[in-house]
Amino acid sequence: MNRESKAKKVDELKDTFANAKFAVVADYRGLKVTEFEQLRVSLREQGGQIQVAKNTLLKLAVQGTEFEGLTQDFTGTTAVAVSFDEPVGAAKALADFSKENEALVVRSAMFEGKMLSADDMVALSKLPSKEQLLGQLCGVLAAVPTKLVRTLNAAPSNLVYALQAIKDQKEN
Repeated sequence: MNRESKAKKVDELKDTFANAKFAVVADYRGLKVTEFEQLRVSLREQGGQIQVAKNTLLKLAVQGTEFEGLTQDFTGTTAVAVSFDEPVGAAKALADFSKENEALVVRSAMFEGKMLSADDMVALSKLPSKEQLLGQLCGVLAAVPTKLVRTLNAAPSNLVYALQAIKDQKEN
């Protein structure tokens, strides 16, 4: 790799880190190309991506970003997975993949400037997604007025039922 292509790769990585909300550093030693492609596809479906780069280039790319704390984990064979939307989807994809393929070892992760261990990333992967949380919130918000209407409607309904019962009793 010549100096010009290295500079281009660092710029590309800097753009990736600048737009990312969540990043995971993993060791991919022992993964087959087909397995790595499966991971790449599942991350892409979740709004993320995974890249392999030299550690020196990664160290240069994270300088001045909120992911600068990941520098200590750029050793050996390094793959960096990032998410541009929400972190839960990418964390789920990585956690599911690492269960099936023990060759992928998560070293660390970073979200909103905070370092996360591999166990923290697995815990993050178990959270519901943003869409699921919004759906639950809508369900709760819709339930309150519905229950209020039912409660307000119960008193007149009970009165009508009582009058109907009195009417049926007098007719008999």
